[in-house]
Amino acid sequence: MTRLIRYFFGILAAFFMIAGSASSVQSQQTGRQDSFHTLPFHPDSVKIEGELDPFHIDRSVRKLDKNLYELKLTLTSAQTVIPPEFTVKWRFPSNDLYAFWNSKTGVDKVNFFNSPITSRAARNMPVLAYLNHADQNRFTFAISDALRKVEIDSYIKEEDAHVHNAVTFFSEKVPERNSYSVRIRFDLRDIRYEKALNGVARWWSDMNRYKPASIPDQAMKPVYSTWYNFHQVLDPDTLMRELRKARSLGFETVIVDDGWQTTDMNRGYDYTGDWKPEGIPDMKAFVEQVHSLGMDIMLWYSVPFVGKNADNFDRFKGKYLREGLGGAYVLDPRYPGVRRFLINTYVDALKKWNIDGFKLDFIGWFTPVDSTRMTATGGRDYASVNRAVDRLMTDIMNRLKSENEDIMIEFRQPYIGPLMRKYGNMFRAVDAPNMEVLNRARIANLRLMADSTAVHSDMYMWHPSESVESAARQLLNTLFAVPQLSVRLKRLPDDHLKMVEFWTKYQKNYSMVLMDAEFRAHAPGSVYPLLEAQEKDHTIYGLYEPVVISQEEYQPNIHVANATTRDEVTIDFGYAPKAMIYQVYTPTGEEVRTERVDLEAGVHQFEVPESGMLKIKDF
Repeated sequence: MTRLIRYFFGILAAFFMIAGSASSVQSQQTGRQDSFHTLPFHPDSVKIEGELDPFHIDRSVRKLDKNLYELKLTLTSAQTVIPPEFTVKWRFPSNDLYAFWNSKTGVDKVNFFNSPITSRAARNMPVLAYLNHADQNRFTFAISDALRKVEIDSYIKEEDAHVHNAVTFFSEKVPERNSYSVRIRFDLRDIRYEKALNGVARWWSDMNRYKPASIPDQAMKPVYSTWYNFHQVLDPDTLMRELRKARSLGFETVIVDDGWQTTDMNRGYDYTGDWKPEGIPDMKAFVEQVHSLGMDIMLWYSVPFVGKNADNFDRFKGKYLREGLGGAYVLDPRYPGVRRFLINTYVDALKKWNIDGFKLDFIGWFTPVDSTRMTATGGRDYASVNRAVDRLMTDIMNRLKSENEDIMIEFRQPYIGPLMRKYGNMFRAVDAPNMEVLNRARIANLRLMADSTAVHSDMYMWHPSESVESAARQLLNTLFAVPQLSVRLKRLPDDHLKMVEFWTKYQKNYSMVLMDAEFRAHAPGSVYPLLEAQEKDHTIYGLYEPVVISQEEYQPNIHVANATTRDEVTIDFGYAPKAMIYQVYTPTGEEVRTERVDLEAGVHQFEVPESGMLKIKDF
């Protein structure tokens, strides 16, 4: 019998069942906050360590808001020399701390004993946040220099129960200079940690050198990828059959990954760097076929790599930074000829084949090594590798946009920092094949800092023999990102195809809420058991552990995607009685229940199938 169960005594059992995660989600959603004790910290208290001679350092502090500061450090020297390594240090009490967050946080990061992170232009972000059990910000700091290598070390010291922080600059080889300026932003405000992080993202994007690229509408549409399901073994006819099916299920773009440019199938990069369409010989005709389906097409390129067996390898001898992956070497972008070669490769492909975008991979390999000469000599027009990368990627985006204003450029974690938002408009969660929890965690990390840049899931996949409920969880864990799929659709059973179609179209229909509304990623220390997108008239929850959802304020439309293994969803309503309609759907989209109910304040439990959907709307 279909019914809505009101219960009072059962609430204690529900809370015990979900242990710490539930209490965390409950407190943060109801708005009940622990009393905030302002930490005894001021930017004037930071210490600077290092042999700075011949540089002189000036410091100034600007108060941006209550408990929000900006420390500016300026180094100047009468001589042009290699700047010395130096470290900025401070500490604060480990008072009311539960977890930390940084841009590489994963499923194994659940405490704040030690939380180091290293960033540079194409790797991670120089930001670190500490939060309490209610997901309230306690201490977030960020560095303005997202181009050069910055090392952040942050740990709790047992002897004094303080969190000790150290930010180190110039630990990597850099060219000579006579000045350097950097700002550190300290946010101690009692706000949700998502707001503190979004404030950092906007702080960066307001800087001229980090101005983000525009986002074409197509960057927000579901994507079919060839990587997990085909790898390097691409057959154009087989792929076209897949794309016809993918288009019917709601996918509007295909990323043709590694394999289109080679017939070598060893999953290495020995032959990378010539970029001839050996895997899809008639690329122009293939692109026309894709376009005839109403789909856009993007091609994969490993930007820095030239393989030792590629025809172009000898052409760039003496212009490599180091050895790369799988038999490839890393080009040195400080040579103008290297940059011209890479830029022209992409522009020529765009013009010749009329493709719609590029998946530009392995940007993070553009780094110097101990033997790298940091001088603008010997044919190099830049001494700094980082600055040359900035020039290369800026020129790539500008040239491609001059040919196609709506060009799509995808990067994947960890090259997702503020500079990367200038070069690209799609950020993808790094590889998490068949790992739903990891995919969800990486998506949440991207959403917290990407601001308006399109966030894509890693390609979800599963085995065709799985139950439809199990397969659906791969999709539900990507609910708050643009979905990317990489399975052989022709091998899936009918119920799997119906499930893919239902959830893909749901993501498209509600993308304005899922992707553009206020995003909350609850309890990062518990790997985000509840995700939420909320706008004025609509709230969507992704429920990944059996926690109690607290809905304190009236909302005319509430959706809950039940990605747990339980056939129930529990919601604690905090408002006066309302006449509502609730609907329940299976993982494949069949509506199995519609009822009217007069909701009163308190806890309600709804019967919702595993991997199904609950919709509650005003009567």
